[in-house]
Amino acid sequence: MGAEVVVEGLTKSFGKQAIWRDVTLTLPPGEVSVMLGPSGTGKSVFLKSMIGLLKPDRGRCVINGVDIVTCSEHKLYETRKLFGVLFQDGALFGSMNLYDNVAFPLREHTKKSETEIRKIVLEKLEMTGLAGAETKLPGEISGGMRKRAGLSRALVLDPEIILCDEPDSGLDPVRTTYISQLLIDLNAQIDATILIVSHNINLARTVPDNIGMLFRKELVMFGPREVLLTSDEPVVKQFLNGSRLGPIGMSEEKDSATMAEEQALADAGHHDGSTEDVRGIVPQLEATPGLPERKGIRRRKDRVMKILHTLPPAAQEGIVDSLTPEEQQRYGVSPHHLVGAGQQQPSGQLPNQHHGQLPADQVARLPEPTRPGGSHRMRPRGPGQDGP
Repeated sequence: MGAEVVVEGLTKSFGKQAIWRDVTLTLPPGEVSVMLGPSGTGKSVFLKSMIGLLKPDRGRCVINGVDIVTCSEHKLYETRKLFGVLFQDGALFGSMNLYDNVAFPLREHTKKSETEIRKIVLEKLEMTGLAGAETKLPGEISGGMRKRAGLSRALVLDPEIILCDEPDSGLDPVRTTYISQLLIDLNAQIDATILIVSHNINLARTVPDNIGMLFRKELVMFGPREVLLTSDEPVVKQFLNGSRLGPIGMSEEKDSATMAEEQALADAGHHDGSTEDVRGIVPQLEATPGLPERKGIRRRKDRVMKILHTLPPAAQEGIVDSLTPEEQQRYGVSPHHLVGAGQQQPSGQLPNQHHGQLPADQVARLPEPTRPGGSHRMRPRGPGQDGP
């Protein structure tokens, strides 16, 4: 199984410009997570901070007991071997063909023979659909192929954690779907922990087990997909629907007067840019038939059902409706008999034998009442806590 990543109070700034502050989350081992957020909110900076390419101002990022923020250079170098990173542009060496690009980490970090390296490289190229293209240079192939070559290189050291910085950027919707399917299939085969940074709403709704969102220099939410996809938090609702109505503006700090003006235009019949309300739990992308079952799905659903009674009724209904009849029977729930918010789930109904479950106060973050000016502050809520 992939490694667990525990982030506590991570804060980063460049000079006087704060990028984000006090980010706290746990990437469950062996699950796929997506980080959303408007442009300029520091999502790529977050990825680079996780692997020590950028040093946070304060906080912790712990992987297998090693805090990469404070550890020695030697420890950081060794811990980085757990990671495979797909950068936005693929970050391939332009003077090397695809074979040598993919082989580079093996030659740099291992003492494998060229025969062993060739076997591994060709296996990863075939896994990403690039068999037969190993002699091509990066400038001779399409953007989608460069992305897949970058992913092949990220996989050659059999990483426990895979970071993907906007794997869909520059790709058409069809190629994006192929990349999404590839990541799901990889997770099914190697059970790696995967974190994807993306703006793609379709990817965010159908691929991950967990979703987070950065906005106004803070982590607004992070938790199982079912929680965020049914959230009434205004910034999440606006982002998922691509609407102008909400806290996100052309500049990140939209004031209340602008929000009121846009709402008045919408009330008068001016289209707000959205198509339809896409909130709700849609089917998750499945691994290709013939591959192993994704173990992370069961672990995530166990966590979701453990906190079901803390969620709003609409979220409870959506979650239960998304379960198969067999899963409803397993968890002892039905669409017509939901546990009210704040009530305790009867004991004995939720299995707890799966490793990697998040602590109750980190499973999901739900909104407190709106502050003056329309801003929201998220706080952890665990089983047994009443709603706001």
